[in-house]
Amino acid sequence: MADTLLLVDDDAAVLRAIGDYFERIGYEVWRDGTGEQAMDTFHRVRPDVVLLDLHLPDSSGLVVLERLRREGAAVILLTGQGDIETAVKAMQLGAENFLTKPVDMTHLSAAIARVAEKVRLSRQNARLRALAHQDEGIGSLGGSPAMQDLARQIELLAASERSTVLLQGESGTGKGWVARMIHNLSPRSAGPFVEVNCGGLSATFLDSELFGHEKGAFTDAKERKVGLFELADHGTIFLDEIGELTLELQPKLLHVLETKKFRRLGGTRELTVDVRLITATNRDLVREVEGGRFREDLYYRLNVMPLTIPPVRERTREDRLELITRIISDLKAELPGCPSDCSTDVLDRLLSAQWPGNVREMRNVLERSMILARGQATIGVEQLPPDLRQRAMTDRRYTAQSLSEVERQHIERTLRHHGGNRTRAAMELGISRATLINKIKAYSLNL
Repeated sequence: MADTLLLVDDDAAVLRAIGDYFERIGYEVWRDGTGEQAMDTFHRVRPDVVLLDLHLPDSSGLVVLERLRREGAAVILLTGQGDIETAVKAMQLGAENFLTKPVDMTHLSAAIARVAEKVRLSRQNARLRALAHQDEGIGSLGGSPAMQDLARQIELLAASERSTVLLQGESGTGKGWVARMIHNLSPRSAGPFVEVNCGGLSATFLDSELFGHEKGAFTDAKERKVGLFELADHGTIFLDEIGELTLELQPKLLHVLETKKFRRLGGTRELTVDVRLITATNRDLVREVEGGRFREDLYYRLNVMPLTIPPVRERTREDRLELITRIISDLKAELPGCPSDCSTDVLDRLLSAQWPGNVREMRNVLERSMILARGQATIGVEQLPPDLRQRAMTDRRYTAQSLSEVERQHIERTLRHHGGNRTRAAMELGISRATLINKIKAYSLNL
């Protein structure tokens, strides 16, 4: 793929000469004559490098440079004045280089090539970080077609870094975990992830939490407070239980979504933030709108990219096994000395349970069981809560097996049942054929 270059200069002859030169040597070039046009183009195409003139008809080049740097742009500044003070200021604002007109094209092309290579390496590193998160998160969703489709939707949502996301599903299904996964896989992963629960908070307190307040805004406002939207600038803010947001605050949130601007409680100055909003609810927001408890215009603004997280009871046994494996892996780091293997009987009970409390209940049960089994080789039935111990406990003989061994045996039995037919076995297991082949290789199954 060709490197991309945005040229910003009010001189049409300069735009034509430099643009034609870089197109001849293989760059994809965009040209703009004002700062505002440049910002619009940058948001639309995200070029690798911006070559920016210092003097523009609508704004100072340094002001545009600062705006571009806030958006993560790599900028080389070009000017007809070899002003050392300006050059220092430009470098302090994050310019990659500072060149004066008339510029030598060989020198300029070398400078742009260096910056483009730096940007390419930075993006590759970000991609590697995203893949690492993907291995920890996306893969543990499960291998069934339904969960693979959910994983694809999460990846698409992560890439659409400016789109608002609405996560729907029962309480405890892992909406907060999915929200963080979307953030981790997105270009905003280096920025902050701020989580707020909108339930049970008064309008004034939540207003102060989200948007901050000025000193004296209310009785206990002894000093200025920076709100969470400001703290989440260039990152993601996750508003859980959005269905419980008071009618009083809903217009203010709508205003922020539409303009990226807000005022602190008791303030007069508008503040601007670049924040990606993810919301979650276990309520039926359409019914809330019909009942007059939720603004229709806000609902449509939040519902740009809806995603439904299925309850645990609707997931396949294989998906549940992936989920249990991930939870135990997470807990193992927090609970040293506790076993991470389950007996076959324990695992069967965990996979067969209905889990009305969903992922949250499953995690609580596993954490409790691991703690009770501290110092033992495996988690036994006696460490499970009473409702999961209701089966006859007279036969306590079991063979200790890891989760991976149980999965290996289950895949082997299924393949033998279908005479080694991988397509049929994959369909019964609820995973793709490619995933099955990978697991056959990983477990060294010879069928």
